[in-house]
Amino acid sequence: MTTYKAINLVKRPEPGPVSADVFEVVEKELPKVGSGELLIKQTQMSLDPAMFGWMSPDTESYIPPVELGTVMRSSGVGEVVESKHPDFQVGDRVMGMMGWQEYALSDGQGINKVDAQVPDEMVLSVFALPGLTATQGLFNVGKPQQGETLVVTGAAGSVGSIVGQLAKAEGLTVIGVVGSDEKADWIVNELGFDGAVNYKADDLAQQLAKHTPDGIDLYFENTGGPIQHLVFERMNAHGRVVVCGMIADYDKAEPSPGPSWIPIIKKRLSIQGFTMPDHFHQVPSLLAKLTPYVMSGKVKYRAHVIEGLESAIEGLNMFFTGDNQGKLIVKL
Repeated sequence: MTTYKAINLVKRPEPGPVSADVFEVVEKELPKVGSGELLIKQTQMSLDPAMFGWMSPDTESYIPPVELGTVMRSSGVGEVVESKHPDFQVGDRVMGMMGWQEYALSDGQGINKVDAQVPDEMVLSVFALPGLTATQGLFNVGKPQQGETLVVTGAAGSVGSIVGQLAKAEGLTVIGVVGSDEKADWIVNELGFDGAVNYKADDLAQQLAKHTPDGIDLYFENTGGPIQHLVFERMNAHGRVVVCGMIADYDKAEPSPGPSWIPIIKKRLSIQGFTMPDHFHQVPSLLAKLTPYVMSGKVKYRAHVIEGLESAIEGLNMFFTGDNQGKLIVKL
């Protein structure tokens, strides 16, 4: 094989579902590997809500936007097929930022070896961006304490499901916010959450009050939406809010109004946003923190795998419809 497929971002998406004309499928020549470089054959790549921010023209975000006419940004897992890099050998399994393409040429920066004998799906679902994000956000930002109550939105998603399981392992009461009864059943009966709130129901306030009789100490926010205001009303004094994502607003021209700042003062709340690129240098320590939970069976996952590079284009919109059941992965 002398060529491979890649998908470039060629337009900035409009508010609403992402249209196919935002991308262009291209055929590329396999690159020559130079000194200090390695060539990776990507086997599976991750789809993540963060991609909507990466595609926007916002130059003041936490990471520069994907340049038009270049390969769409994404993380993935693959195998080294050629190497002139001292730290990587042919046959090494690696993960890192590889983009929407079948092969990736790298200088090794941001590429990590995968030594654990676990499936590729588990690498992307747990040990890659979702698990790293959950570990950083919960432990280093949220600072959970045994006996506290945590509410996590997007609780059946790749990040939220891990946040909830880690918090349960630490002795917290964990309530997850989800978008279907099936997802509610999964997080309670399979993952061990203490309760679930379906944000599509009519009695959100009553559901939340029933599940959090002692109020809420820690709020891990992945989605936004009307539930956000109700959670704020039930926050306890000195509660912490970890702001990781706001997917309910990613497809809107104007974001929804946030909660009032008055409760922040009255309850002395701490609110912190975070993104993983600030913490990529901490990946080894984050993996060291996360791995024992996974190896002892305290963290489960499920993956929603779609087939073929081009399926990524339509796959992105599953984040808005909620059709994905677990971590969204493209198998190449």
